[in-house]
Amino acid sequence: MVADLRPAAGPDAAVWDIAATVCDPEIPVLTIEDLGVLREAHVAETGQVQVTITPTYSGCPAMDAIRDDVTAALRSAGYDDVAVRLTLSPAWTTDWLSDDGRAKLARYGIAPPTGKAAAGPVRIGLSVKCPQCSSLDTREMTRFGSTSCKALYVCNACREPFDYFKVH
Repeated sequence: MVADLRPAAGPDAAVWDIAATVCDPEIPVLTIEDLGVLREAHVAETGQVQVTITPTYSGCPAMDAIRDDVTAALRSAGYDDVAVRLTLSPAWTTDWLSDDGRAKLARYGIAPPTGKAAAGPVRIGLSVKCPQCSSLDTREMTRFGSTSCKALYVCNACREPFDYFKVH
Protein backbone atom coordinates (compact mmCIF):
# COMPACT_ATOMS: atom_id res chain seq x y z
CA MET A 1 0.00 0.00 0.00
CA VAL A 2 1.13 3.55 -0.69
CA ALA A 3 1.15 4.60 2.97
CA ASP A 4 3.77 1.91 3.62
CA LEU A 5 6.09 3.39 0.98
CA ARG A 6 6.03 7.03 2.10
CA PRO A 7 9.03 7.94 4.27
CA ALA A 8 8.03 8.83 7.83
CA ALA A 9 9.70 12.25 8.08
CA GLY A 10 12.61 14.42 7.03
CA PRO A 11 14.00 15.30 3.61
CA ASP A 12 12.85 12.02 2.03
CA ALA A 13 9.25 12.66 3.13
CA ALA A 14 9.43 16.20 1.73
CA VAL A 15 10.64 14.88 -1.64
CA TRP A 16 7.92 12.22 -1.63
CA ASP A 17 5.25 14.83 -0.89
CA ILE A 18 6.33 16.94 -3.86
CA ALA A 19 6.48 13.99 -6.26
CA ALA A 20 3.12 12.77 -4.95
CA THR A 21 1.40 15.93 -6.24
CA VAL A 22 2.05 14.97 -9.88
CA CYS A 23 -1.14 13.96 -11.66
CA ASP A 24 -1.52 11.16 -14.16
CA PRO A 25 -1.73 12.82 -17.61
CA GLU A 26 -4.38 10.34 -18.81
CA ILE A 27 -6.56 10.50 -15.68
CA PRO A 28 -5.88 13.96 -14.26
CA VAL A 29 -7.99 13.47 -11.11
CA LEU A 30 -5.46 10.89 -9.88
CA THR A 31 -1.98 11.59 -8.59
CA ILE A 32 0.81 9.13 -9.19
CA GLU A 33 0.58 8.39 -5.47
CA ASP A 34 -3.14 7.55 -5.80
CA LEU A 35 -2.27 5.15 -8.62
CA GLY A 36 0.59 3.51 -6.74
CA VAL A 37 2.93 4.46 -9.59
CA LEU A 38 5.17 6.40 -7.17
CA ARG A 39 7.29 3.72 -5.52
CA GLU A 40 10.22 5.56 -3.94
CA ALA A 41 11.50 9.09 -3.38
CA HIS A 42 14.57 10.04 -1.41
CA VAL A 43 17.62 12.29 -1.25
CA ALA A 44 20.86 10.38 -1.82
CA GLU A 45 24.05 11.12 0.11
CA THR A 46 25.29 13.03 -2.96
CA GLY A 47 22.28 15.37 -2.68
CA GLN A 48 20.65 13.97 -5.80
CA VAL A 49 16.90 13.45 -5.53
CA GLN A 50 16.03 9.96 -6.70
CA VAL A 51 12.48 8.94 -7.57
CA THR A 52 11.30 5.53 -8.74
CA ILE A 53 8.07 5.06 -10.68
CA THR A 54 6.38 1.95 -12.05
CA PRO A 55 4.10 2.05 -15.10
CA THR A 56 0.60 0.63 -14.93
CA TYR A 57 1.68 -1.56 -17.85
CA SER A 58 4.99 -1.94 -19.67
CA GLY A 59 4.01 0.09 -22.75
CA CYS A 60 2.35 2.97 -20.91
CA PRO A 61 2.87 6.10 -23.04
CA ALA A 62 2.28 8.40 -20.06
CA MET A 63 5.55 7.48 -18.31
CA ASP A 64 7.65 10.04 -20.20
CA ALA A 65 5.21 12.80 -19.27
CA ILE A 66 5.11 11.61 -15.65
CA ARG A 67 8.92 11.55 -15.46
CA ASP A 68 9.09 15.09 -16.90
CA ASP A 69 6.35 16.33 -14.53
CA VAL A 70 8.06 14.82 -11.46
CA THR A 71 11.36 16.38 -12.51
CA ALA A 72 9.71 19.78 -13.07
CA ALA A 73 7.87 19.67 -9.74
CA LEU A 74 11.03 18.88 -7.81
CA ARG A 75 13.12 21.46 -9.67
CA SER A 76 10.50 24.16 -9.06
CA ALA A 77 10.76 23.26 -5.35
CA GLY A 78 14.51 23.95 -5.45
CA TYR A 79 15.97 20.50 -6.12
CA ASP A 80 18.40 20.89 -9.04
CA ASP A 81 19.79 17.36 -9.33
CA VAL A 82 16.84 15.02 -9.99
CA ALA A 83 16.87 11.47 -11.36
CA VAL A 84 13.61 9.66 -12.09
CA ARG A 85 13.98 5.94 -12.64
CA LEU A 86 11.39 3.67 -14.21
CA THR A 87 11.15 0.10 -12.94
CA LEU A 88 9.05 -2.78 -14.20
CA SER A 89 9.69 -5.03 -11.22
CA PRO A 90 7.64 -5.65 -9.28
CA ALA A 91 4.93 -5.22 -11.88
CA TRP A 92 2.20 -2.71 -11.08
CA THR A 93 -1.13 -4.10 -9.93
CA THR A 94 -4.48 -2.44 -9.26
CA ASP A 95 -3.94 -3.54 -5.65
CA TRP A 96 -1.60 -0.52 -5.47
CA LEU A 97 -4.45 1.94 -6.10
CA SER A 98 -5.22 3.84 -2.90
CA ASP A 99 -8.74 3.85 -1.49
CA ASP A 100 -8.81 7.59 -2.17
CA GLY A 101 -7.76 6.90 -5.77
CA ARG A 102 -10.59 4.39 -6.20
CA ALA A 103 -13.08 6.96 -4.90
CA LYS A 104 -11.66 9.63 -7.23
CA LEU A 105 -12.04 7.28 -10.20
CA ALA A 106 -15.69 6.65 -9.37
CA ARG A 107 -16.44 10.38 -8.95
CA TYR A 108 -14.71 11.02 -12.30
CA GLY A 109 -16.98 8.48 -14.00
CA ILE A 110 -14.51 5.60 -14.31
CA ALA A 111 -15.47 2.37 -12.58
CA PRO A 112 -12.57 1.43 -10.29
CA PRO A 113 -11.35 -2.15 -10.09
CA THR A 114 -12.76 -4.18 -7.23
CA GLY A 115 -11.17 -6.93 -5.22
CA LYS A 116 -7.59 -8.05 -5.50
CA ALA A 117 -5.67 -8.73 -8.68
CA ALA A 118 -5.70 -12.43 -9.52
CA ALA A 119 -2.56 -14.47 -8.94
CA GLY A 120 -3.02 -16.09 -12.34
CA PRO A 121 -5.40 -16.01 -15.27
CA VAL A 122 -8.93 -16.57 -14.05
CA ARG A 123 -11.81 -16.23 -16.50
CA ILE A 124 -15.09 -15.36 -14.85
CA GLY A 125 -17.93 -13.04 -15.70
CA LEU A 126 -17.34 -9.55 -14.39
CA SER A 127 -20.04 -7.32 -12.98
CA VAL A 128 -18.90 -3.74 -13.18
CA LYS A 129 -20.92 -1.16 -11.25
CA CYS A 130 -22.01 1.84 -13.31
CA PRO A 131 -20.41 4.99 -11.85
CA GLN A 132 -23.48 7.02 -12.90
CA CYS A 133 -26.41 5.01 -11.46
CA SER A 134 -24.65 2.17 -9.53
CA SER A 135 -26.40 -0.57 -11.53
CA LEU A 136 -24.57 -3.87 -12.00
CA ASP A 137 -26.48 -4.44 -15.26
CA THR A 138 -23.54 -3.45 -17.45
CA ARG A 139 -21.67 -4.97 -20.37
CA GLU A 140 -18.26 -4.61 -21.91
CA MET A 141 -18.34 -2.90 -25.31
CA THR A 142 -14.62 -3.14 -26.04
CA ARG A 143 -11.63 -4.45 -24.08
CA PHE A 144 -9.66 -1.26 -24.78
CA GLY A 145 -11.21 2.11 -24.00
CA SER A 146 -9.78 5.61 -24.21
CA THR A 147 -6.42 4.23 -23.03
CA SER A 148 -5.05 0.69 -22.93
CA CYS A 149 -5.47 0.45 -19.17
CA LYS A 150 -9.24 1.00 -19.42
CA ALA A 151 -12.09 -0.96 -21.01
CA LEU A 152 -15.26 0.62 -22.39
CA TYR A 153 -18.52 -0.49 -20.77
CA VAL A 154 -22.15 0.57 -21.17
CA CYS A 155 -24.85 0.50 -18.53
CA ASN A 156 -28.01 -1.31 -19.62
CA ALA A 157 -30.04 0.53 -16.96
CA CYS A 158 -29.17 4.19 -17.66
CA ARG A 159 -27.62 3.56 -21.11
CA GLU A 160 -24.51 5.63 -20.28
CA PRO A 161 -21.10 4.47 -21.56
CA PHE A 162 -18.20 4.58 -19.09
CA ASP A 163 -14.58 3.56 -18.73
CA TYR A 164 -13.55 0.76 -16.39
CA PHE A 165 -10.02 0.76 -14.98
CA LYS A 166 -8.89 -2.79 -15.71
CA VAL A 167 -7.45 -5.17 -13.16
CA HIS A 168 -3.88 -6.12 -14.07
